[in-house]
Amino acid sequence: MTDKFDTGKLKARAEERREALHEKAEQEVTVRGHAMEKGDIFKFVGLIAFFAIMVLICALLWPYFHDLFEPGGIDRIIADVRGAGPVGFLILLGLQFLQIVVAFIPGEVVQVAAGMLYGPWVGALVILVGCVLSSAFIFALVHRLGAPFVQSMVPTQYLEKFRRFEASGKLNITVFILFLIPGLPKDVFTYLVPLTDMRMRTFLVLSNVGRIPGIVVSTYAADGLVDGRIWESVVIFAVAAVIAILGIVFRERIMRMLDRSSRRDGK
Repeated sequence: MTDKFDTGKLKARAEERREALHEKAEQEVTVRGHAMEKGDIFKFVGLIAFFAIMVLICALLWPYFHDLFEPGGIDRIIADVRGAGPVGFLILLGLQFLQIVVAFIPGEVVQVAAGMLYGPWVGALVILVGCVLSSAFIFALVHRLGAPFVQSMVPTQYLEKFRRFEASGKLNITVFILFLIPGLPKDVFTYLVPLTDMRMRTFLVLSNVGRIPGIVVSTYAADGLVDGRIWESVVIFAVAAVIAILGIVFRERIMRMLDRSSRRDGK
């Protein structure tokens, strides 16, 4: 009897929390006399920050561009970037942070750059730290601004499915699987999961552990391009691309399969 009561209380609290998140951020912000949703403002600022960092990178690397076409030029550029110390790490970390926050910037480009510049393990570590920081930032932001903000940031066709995953009691394992499979919109999921009752710590562990295999594959293959293991890297990238394409092609089928499983368990 006590267990049923406690379960009922937990479900009631989760429902109250969801309702509170939906009520937040419904108001619009006026910018120069024009009404704008907070999500649109956030995306705009995020894109400006991303391109500002890209301009900074181009400005820093401009003197080295001619080296790209000379023997050993790429090795010299990589050595100089590595020799820049914390600056190089911070720029890469900033790019990875914004890649997830802005949600529609491809993450593989940043991962390949990390592998080429810092090797498979250090590069993967930098990317993983960026993923953890950006995921925590988004989680806290969604709790602050609520569901309307999420609706203006990312497609929400999966939102009801996540609620069913939650009701079935299999939200944790489902989140891990979704972040493990290549080709699924992980950055979109990062905005949707905070609308459930999952705790931030749990989400950060499950989502980022799920990201690790894909990150390491990208950084390892990218390091091979610099280290002379060209064919090995080409094969790895080709296999990874095929798996990612399969994930994209069967994305809806995967989601439907998990959804059907959650519906059965939720009955």
